[in-house]
Amino acid sequence: MSGFPAGIERGFAEARQIADAVLLEGYVLYPYRASAAKNRLRWQFGVLVPPEYTAQGGEHSHQRTECVMEARGEDRLAVELRFLRVQRRTVEQATPTGGFEPVERLELADRVLVEWDEGVEERVEVLVSVEELAGAGVQRAFRLPGVGETELLREHGTAVGRLVRRREQVDGLVRLIVEDLPGPYRAQRLTAVVENVSAWLPPRRASREEALPRSLVSAHLLLGLEHGRFVSATDPPEWARPAVERCRSRHTWPVLAGPEGERGVVLSSPIILEDHPKVAPESLGTLYDATEIDEILALRTAALTEEEKREARGTDERAAAVIDLADSMPPEVLERLHGAIRGLRDLTGGADADQPWWDPGNDPEVDPERDRVLVGGHAVGAGSRVVLRPGRRRTDAQDLFLDGRTGVVEAVLHDVDGSVHLAVTVEDDPGADLWRAQGRFRYFQPDEVTPLDADDRVEES
Repeated sequence: MSGFPAGIERGFAEARQIADAVLLEGYVLYPYRASAAKNRLRWQFGVLVPPEYTAQGGEHSHQRTECVMEARGEDRLAVELRFLRVQRRTVEQATPTGGFEPVERLELADRVLVEWDEGVEERVEVLVSVEELAGAGVQRAFRLPGVGETELLREHGTAVGRLVRRREQVDGLVRLIVEDLPGPYRAQRLTAVVENVSAWLPPRRASREEALPRSLVSAHLLLGLEHGRFVSATDPPEWARPAVERCRSRHTWPVLAGPEGERGVVLSSPIILEDHPKVAPESLGTLYDATEIDEILALRTAALTEEEKREARGTDERAAAVIDLADSMPPEVLERLHGAIRGLRDLTGGADADQPWWDPGNDPEVDPERDRVLVGGHAVGAGSRVVLRPGRRRTDAQDLFLDGRTGVVEAVLHDVDGSVHLAVTVEDDPGADLWRAQGRFRYFQPDEVTPLDADDRVEES
């Protein structure tokens, strides 16, 4: 439980939703298996390595945040440093003699276990009066000692193996300085520096894998004032703009966090964010892979084979939770992930997030199965046969392979911008019936097809 004042803790509570997403961004990527190529190069954001390794690895050992704030009277500043500490996990199999020996892979009934680096969440908290931060400022050193532990694995009451986990010692430092800014506004510049000061001496040509267990991973700061306010670094008021422009943050990006309009909390993130970032209300849970879309990830994860899911469950507890989440997701939750357009809410009066701002199924002027569009004097609609002539400037390579093939129009679709698309199945595609049943089609514009049905000819006046 945090020792921060209640007002600061309330502000931090909402900001931690975003901070958690920053902390675990890219932690494990789809298909959530340790053997996947893209899960072999990990920990891409906010990595602070031991200082002696910076010359070899090209990564930095510190991050620096500078921002403008308006502290009041006997104000106090709360600082929460958050990061992951790499925990190296190895796998051992039980031997007939009662001992254990290392193995690359251990298959259990419900999961497949392999070597993996787990991330343990760590926090360092500092609460200090703003007055103490003047002059030389304040620094807080911290040490996380090395520790090892084992987890015995049993099946049907018999020991079949164990997991051996090891965390290395990590030493760090938080430095805080406040300087009064000139002018009538009684503002200050806050400088917050986080350093990895671990004394580890890497061997010559040490690998990044050797440095990671001694690093601060996904390191970021939550900064909160008890009574005062911070100034936006991206959209400051005019009086503060010169001071904000002189701020120099390194390897981090400070933004206002918490509810819209409040300025009591700053999240200093290794990932570029906008002020007051929010977790999408449609999001069904943490999927760790923000380069993808929740809907696509959920569907693809649910479609993994049982063997692939067993390996994913053995990769990490967090990966196992993603698999279980995708397997248990009800249809109404999946439906909620589809088609949220937040940019139009101002135009639609802030409609409920669960209700689409436009539903073609409820629009009496739109009927994809009966609507028709004129193409070369022919009324083309559902059931019409056409020759496919994909346009080279606005199509993908796969559609170009369909040039000259015949297809059947399944629906006429109208976009909100007034454009029209034809949903088509290819006639000689052996999977056409399956695609039709699933509602999966090829899409072409009217000038990319040539009608074949002569009886659809429309006389032009």
